[in-house]
Amino acid sequence: MNTDLYEFLIEAKKQTYANENAKKEAPSRLGSRDYEYANGTFTYHDTYFGGTNFMGEEVVYKDEEVPIWGMNYYGVTLDESLSEEAVDKALRPALMMVGEDKDTIPVRGPKEYINKEYKYTFEYQGDLNQFEGVETIYKDNKEVYVLKCHGGLIKK
Repeated sequence: MNTDLYEFLIEAKKQTYANENAKKEAPSRLGSRDYEYANGTFTYHDTYFGGTNFMGEEVVYKDEEVPIWGMNYYGVTLDESLSEEAVDKALRPALMMVGEDKDTIPVRGPKEYINKEYKYTFEYQGDLNQFEGVETIYKDNKEVYVLKCHGGLIKK
């Protein structure tokens, strides 16, 4: 596994969407919301569309121009009474724990996190080279949100 990429992903995710204080970048496409973070030779870009139902893509570039890793995701809020803000309050604290659970890869949050009445889980198969995963949030033991993701290394 590329240790530099692993550590960079942890850093980038904590500096973008997971961090409620992170500033959004100008939209890269019509209707998108974007985050970007750079450090050293790596640049991370996350762009997504929607709110309670959303889809997006993350890409890590090396030397500002060569895409080397990526992930696609689609999330759905199953409980229509929950706003985007309510889901964010349940999701962001879990995502800020990226990298703390050594039994998972740093693409979402830990395997499990409990925050008041919310329980977050992330299950995956594979590794950073090639993976697929499912993120779920339960409120009072009822599934209220699910996200599916997949990704891995990008090579020419």
